[in-house]
Amino acid sequence: MPTVGHACPVSYLLRVVLPDRPGALGAVATALGRAGADILSVDVIERSPGSATDDIVVELPPDRLADSIVSAAASVTGVRVETIRPYAGQIDAHRELELLDSLAARPAEPQRVLAQGIARVFRAAWALVLAEPVEGASAVLAAGGAAPELDSLQVPWWPATPTRVIEPDGWAPPEWGDLGTELAVAPLGRGAVLAGRPMLPWLPSELLRLQHLCAVATTVTGR
Repeated sequence: MPTVGHACPVSYLLRVVLPDRPGALGAVATALGRAGADILSVDVIERSPGSATDDIVVELPPDRLADSIVSAAASVTGVRVETIRPYAGQIDAHRELELLDSLAARPAEPQRVLAQGIARVFRAAWALVLAEPVEGASAVLAAGGAAPELDSLQVPWWPATPTRVIEPDGWAPPEWGDLGTELAVAPLGRGAVLAGRPMLPWLPSELLRLQHLCAVATTVTGR
């Protein structure tokens, strides 16, 4: 008789805003556990007076709905769930250091390594390394993650400085807007890195990390 396979657990990325008080994260973890979720990782993304923003990756049995973990987290007093989305990325607490090590170890393909690494570090759907524009368009030098297949991109928002969030209106492929893709751009030498992730806004602290990472990457590679 054929063997019936078991459905696999599903991973989700929750972005939650917690009151900055002792025990708040523990209370959320307890609530998620009661809802059947297994916490895989927690990253503190930003701290502000009175609150902290955390990214929590959880694994949920296939017979449980994502709404159950949203309700569980929100049941803790003072906690707000900002976003939730399926997550298929790697769990790695040292992503940035590993990216810089990879850049130093693989000097022949720094742009591709950087694009792949930035997509992983910032849990983005994709990242593109763009050349300095010529007549309003930038060549795509490298792509990482589930990047769109593009040879070049119109960049009416250029220059890439300062590092910032940009809107996809009028210049980007229509599907980026349809998916609610949040875009961030940072300078990379004379070019830029453009990263996109659906339904997950970029926080100021993440933009600062992206800027610093691109600056260090330029130093490491000497390009």
